Amino acid sequence: MTTELGYWKAVLAGLRGPRVPIIPFVPQQLLTPTRILQVDSAWKGIESILADLIARFHLRTNRCLEFGVEFGYSTAALSAFFDSVTGVDTFRGDKHTTNKKDVYDETVRRLSPFENVQLIRSDYRDWIKADTNSYDLIHVDIVHTYSDTFACGLWSASHSPCVIFHDTESFSTVRRAVIDVAKISKKRFYNFKGSEGLGIVI
Repeated sequence: MTTELGYWKAVLAGLRGPRVPIIPFVPQQLLTPTRILQVDSAWKGIESILADLIARFHLRTNRCLEFGVEFGYSTAALSAFFDSVTGVDTFRGDKHTTNKKDVYDETVRRLSPFENVQLIRSDYRDWIKADTNSYDLIHVDIVHTYSDTFACGLWSASHSPCVIFHDTESFSTVRRAVIDVAKISKKRFYNFKGSEGLGIVI
């Protein structure tokens, strides 16, 4: 149970306003991408729904931005579908990750065979202050607080037609942030229950 004040304020505000429907996302097909890294990841399983997600929502596949790379599992999977993937991370973990060491160098080496991947060592807060680009899809998997997920997610929803959020099933703070991002951006919230949950705001 979180003690984060922003989360509880958002929950109370949500009780007074119109509810955001959470639409189940049930993939019609599973397709393993050509790029799978042999590393531990809670993202395992999501890579197989990406092709279905892209096709169902008619997404372009030119540019993808990812907040939260860690060991690169999701980055590699996304790079199998998008012409260009930019991964932004501090690469030092956070209070919700098991790993606390600096993994930048090893992640760069691991993803080096994929020429369409660019890794940037940066806090998401610094990145969103300067980036004015638009993307075909943005993936948010950062520290799982309400305030951080909401801030990063709301910026992302204004810079991409589709934003996906990991851990909507394992963190109530993430789910609440995704609900509020969908509400403010006037988009729909789909949720895939597998692999700790993937919220899709489109």
